[in-house]
Amino acid sequence: MTELSIKLKIANREYPMKVKAEDEEGIRKAGKLVNEKIKAYRDQFGIDDNQDLLAMVAFDCLVDKMKKEETIESSDEIALDQIRNISQLITNAI
Repeated sequence: MTELSIKLKIANREYPMKVKAEDEEGIRKAGKLVNEKIKAYRDQFGIDDNQDLLAMVAFDCLVDKMKKEETIESSDEIALDQIRNISQLITNAI
């Protein structure tokens, strides 16, 4: 497991970090996505304060995460209901 020292630039500020070699690509991609969201908010709302932009991006990411978790929970419940139904059908057939 090789660690790399990289610098990630987010909102015009560099952040040095050590990452696993196999995680580097994903981390750089995440940094790029954060910068793209910052730019989109800057362009859409005309906000220049990086702290405000970073807060908006963080909030947006958390909302997206919560929606995905809700979808996963819903899918899990549907799957459990189907398993219960199949189990009941098997029990009835025996």
